[in-house]
Amino acid sequence: MIIKMGKVYLVGAGPGDVAYLTVKAYRLLQTAQVLVYDALVDSQLLDCVPGNCLKIDVGKRGGQPSTSQTEINDLLVKYCLEGKQVIRLKSGDPFIFGRCLLEIAALKTAGCDFELIPGISSALAAPLLAGIPLTDNVLSRCFAVCTAHEPDTLNWEALASLETLVILMGGKNLPEIIHQMIKYGKSYSTPIAIIRWAGTPNQQIWTGELENILQQTAGLSLSPAVIVIGEVVRLRDYL
Repeated sequence: MIIKMGKVYLVGAGPGDVAYLTVKAYRLLQTAQVLVYDALVDSQLLDCVPGNCLKIDVGKRGGQPSTSQTEINDLLVKYCLEGKQVIRLKSGDPFIFGRCLLEIAALKTAGCDFELIPGISSALAAPLLAGIPLTDNVLSRCFAVCTAHEPDTLNWEALASLETLVILMGGKNLPEIIHQMIKYGKSYSTPIAIIRWAGTPNQQIWTGELENILQQTAGLSLSPAVIVIGEVVRLRDYL
């Protein structure tokens, strides 16, 4: 008796629109037998898999019941050991705040074969789609990317010293982000941009300064958003 071995592909879905999938990711989706996908994946991406593919939504949604990481790990192992071709579809790039290491550890422990497929991170794509270059030979010789999901864990003094800062998962904590930036030396007039639903037809962009961006976005839902802080935001007017 020949036992068919399954395989898990940890695939980056890009910033949103199906058009930003890599060719390899698209081809793999077309052969998927099981699709385990995140909450922020564009619904168009779900149409790329065969009609008989089992689709499992494991997206984590803030403040709502969601699938635990242990349950996700168990699903990947279960279907791989059943000999299935499993696609674990993650927003952006799997290694940019994608919790991939926990899933890889579970797969390795179970002896499951896996492969990583890169995707375009929203940290890079959102500023570009908004006309904001993250580097400039005068205004920004470096940039950093962080998540503000847990702002108390960040070294705000170090982050505020950088020329350009890109913040993911920070929409709900925008007031705290601004407070920390000003506390550690950023000027009230420092430019800031918020790009919501980057790379999708619903993309929205707000630009302003640390002193007035809260007034501009008062009462609005900013998730999912990419926040860019730094002088490069002003270049958007020219681009």
